[in-house]
Amino acid sequence: MLSRSLKHFLELLGRWRAEPLIPALLLLIAGSLWGFIELTDFVEDREVHHFDQTLLLSMRTPGDTSDPIGPQWVEEMGRDLTALGGFTILTGLTIATFGVALFFRKPKLAALIAVSIFSGMLIMKFAKSSFDRPRPDLVPHGVVVSNASFPSGHTTMAAIVYLTLGVLLARTQTNRALRIYIISLSAIIAILVGVSRVYLGVHWPTDVLAGWTLGAAWALGVWLVAMKIDP
Repeated sequence: MLSRSLKHFLELLGRWRAEPLIPALLLLIAGSLWGFIELTDFVEDREVHHFDQTLLLSMRTPGDTSDPIGPQWVEEMGRDLTALGGFTILTGLTIATFGVALFFRKPKLAALIAVSIFSGMLIMKFAKSSFDRPRPDLVPHGVVVSNASFPSGHTTMAAIVYLTLGVLLARTQTNRALRIYIISLSAIIAILVGVSRVYLGVHWPTDVLAGWTLGAAWALGVWLVAMKIDP
């Protein structure tokens, strides 16, 4: 029994040397989940609520909470960015990527895309239903919303979809700079979607922070799975 455990440990150590990213990913996943758990504890805290209010109002014209800062085209840009985290865009992108994976005869990759994003959506819906936090009522909403506020569904799913597809695409590239570019671009899109939700007044900043941490943890977990099955 002891020799078997030692053999398993040596195999794991060898794999970590071959894949030096594994320990870093494990730490990042743990840190992201810790951040999400901490945010769930803080959402009812008055000091955090004050932070939410202050940051939300900082994106409004002083003296007129109905007017987001910046000219009209900036507000329109905010709506365009928030649409990148919407159900239609994310579903279409997922289906298109799934089809491309099948076209290139990568059934494992296609299955990983479908399972990881669909299960991520279920996790997001469960989290949102578990925390029935009201939407911000300090400012008018810039887009139509209908469900609970915590965590931000657009932000969570943007992080899950763009980061998951980004890391899976990056793994197909041999150029390190290109891999970094793909992952960075995916992260920037997820960040912009989250910022747009606060800018449009439909989410508290902590809703968005929770979405980023949960979505990032999920996408990093998919990265680990991809290393294991090598799709």
